[in-house]
Amino acid sequence: MKTSIIWVAALTLMGCQNQPEEQSSSANNTAKSVEVSPEEPMNSKQTPSAEKRPHVFQEHGLERVDNYHWLRDDTRSDPDVLAYLNAENDYLESTMADTDAFTDRVYNEIVNRIVQNDESVPYKLGDYWYFKQYKEGQEYPIYVRKKGSMDAADEVLIDVNELAAGHAYYASNTQSVSHDHKLYAFSEDTVSRRKYDIKFKNLTTGEMLPDVITNTTGSIAWAKDNKTVFYTRKHPKTLLPYQVYRHELGTSTDEDVLVYEEADNTFYVACYTSRSNEYIMIYTGATTLTEILYLPADQPQGEFKSVLPRAPKHEYTVEDFNGDWIIKTNWNALNSRIMKAPIGESTDKDQWQELIAHDDETLIYDMETFKDWLVVEQRKEGIKHIKAVHWETGESKLIQSDEATYTMSVAYNPEQDQNTMRYTFDSLTQLGSDLEIDLNTDEKTLLKQDKINGEYKPEDYQSERIEIEARDGVMVPVSMVYKKGMGALNQRPLLVYAYGSYGASIDPRFSLSRLSLLDRGFVYAIPHIRGSQAKGRQWYEDGKMFNKINTFNDFIDATKAMLAQDIGDKDRVYAWGGSAGGLLMGAVANMDGMLYDGMIAAVPFVDVVTTMLDEDIPLTTGEFDEWGNPKNKDSYDYMLSYSPYDQVEAKDYPNILITTGLHDSQVQYWEPAKWAAKLREKKTNDNLVLLRTNMDTGHGGASGRFSYFKETAQDYMFLFKLAGIKE
Repeated sequence: MKTSIIWVAALTLMGCQNQPEEQSSSANNTAKSVEVSPEEPMNSKQTPSAEKRPHVFQEHGLERVDNYHWLRDDTRSDPDVLAYLNAENDYLESTMADTDAFTDRVYNEIVNRIVQNDESVPYKLGDYWYFKQYKEGQEYPIYVRKKGSMDAADEVLIDVNELAAGHAYYASNTQSVSHDHKLYAFSEDTVSRRKYDIKFKNLTTGEMLPDVITNTTGSIAWAKDNKTVFYTRKHPKTLLPYQVYRHELGTSTDEDVLVYEEADNTFYVACYTSRSNEYIMIYTGATTLTEILYLPADQPQGEFKSVLPRAPKHEYTVEDFNGDWIIKTNWNALNSRIMKAPIGESTDKDQWQELIAHDDETLIYDMETFKDWLVVEQRKEGIKHIKAVHWETGESKLIQSDEATYTMSVAYNPEQDQNTMRYTFDSLTQLGSDLEIDLNTDEKTLLKQDKINGEYKPEDYQSERIEIEARDGVMVPVSMVYKKGMGALNQRPLLVYAYGSYGASIDPRFSLSRLSLLDRGFVYAIPHIRGSQAKGRQWYEDGKMFNKINTFNDFIDATKAMLAQDIGDKDRVYAWGGSAGGLLMGAVANMDGMLYDGMIAAVPFVDVVTTMLDEDIPLTTGEFDEWGNPKNKDSYDYMLSYSPYDQVEAKDYPNILITTGLHDSQVQYWEPAKWAAKLREKKTNDNLVLLRTNMDTGHGGASGRFSYFKETAQDYMFLFKLAGIKE
């Protein structure tokens, strides 16, 4: 089972078009919410200053005063709030106005690298080849299939450019064909809140079916009757996926049958079809435990059964193969191992047999089954590669690279009954490639090599992997890349990027846009800090809950170690992180902020205690095992000690660019907005605090493949302006 299915459920975006009277109302209320000099127009460089409206929180006998709590508006329509956000946007635009022409050049530079007419590698399902196309000048893909061979005529499934027309934002996270290839399901979100509608198309007639399923995660599972689908519904307030319904095409969604409801609000739910297509699966999981249920796909009216009931701290995933469950489990195996058990007998662990043993040095990340081979994605010393084990002989082989730092992943392989496996490879200097390997002969075939418009020579760039010693003696790996021949490293700007939460590892991959940094002399570094799983599951455990401080220390220590090794100009050091990585930025800004000339905190999670006390906010209850539950005094005290918003104090801070989306469902816009207001109130130097709110989008930013890079160019310009780079 591909782990991405789970992450879609776990984490896993409508434009705000003011009417004339609303704009007038906002203007009339500006003086109440945003203080500006009467001599200065709103769009000058006069710094916005949010009004203080004290709100007192009382927890555990303590009082916390939040002067900017009023910036929270769940309706996203309060005139005072919108006035403040717009004032901040105006201030950012005026502050950066002298770079407008440069920003446009960098945007065009990035976009011009994109190969505009492009196709994905086709995959075969039944008699059809499925793939997606991009055409010149178009923001979104076209999903296409051909019958029989790639020489056949194109049959357009959906053209996302047509569907997105008239929407400021459009995303489709699922496209799924029925088993008989006659019906097509796809999801769409036009509000940027990750609440997807599922729609259906008759591929024989080309007509859309009247069935529309709302408020879902977007994913569906087809039963074998080609008329029954299962889907996951989100909680209307928390947006947590918590129910699985059965829908029969041609009937009203009011008649849909609830087949599973998760009673524990720390869990999230996903449903999908097993890779063999033999089972409908329900995955339900919290941060530290899971349970999986199954139903034969040819018995959609039946009852789901559990593969193995949930147990504390037991996480597992399964894939069916030849009458067995193949199980990736952390049972007595911190880094996971692979077991098998007969389907129908898996609840008895005495029936489990070990296929791949636990390894203290290697984390098993994911698995996939083939005719004669069991394949796992695994991570050792931060590098993700692939291992294949023969079912009968036990022969094993590694698929890896000699490069210092790279990323290798199993690609989409829809058929189990084969011995060829598709996988992807890229690195900080090598563009991505799609490959296929015959697991029996080791013969490799290059299916597609990503391309770049213009001249790009990998040999002009250097990628390296170093290790630095953190303050507690732990060795932290760092991946880095820079362009050769641009002078000594200690004379170059250094950009340090990290995330460090949820066990998510930032793999070293190629980036088209990053070239605009490297070609201007930047050294780009990724410290693989604790809180990720770069060095195994324990690496994650050592960077969460009551060990969270290690995440922040690792980032700071990695930065200092690089400077000590003459990597980067100490006066031009920059940091960047997003979401939980924005929490990292906020904590580091409080702890050792002046180590950095500037920071970019994208959609940052910074009001940790307040958010984690509010169980009506999306994601809160599902993350108690990540951060702690502040209803418990010990967790409250620890979380408060590093919560970026709570710990802002009167001292110098680096230049900070904060970004958010008004419709963000993962980190609500008011967290970054409040943080910007408090930083500006408290800081004792003249460094910039800039807040950019995209009024049309949410957590992921713009949805188009070109429009996405408009904000990237703006972000880069913030760094260039600080670093003194003018062309």
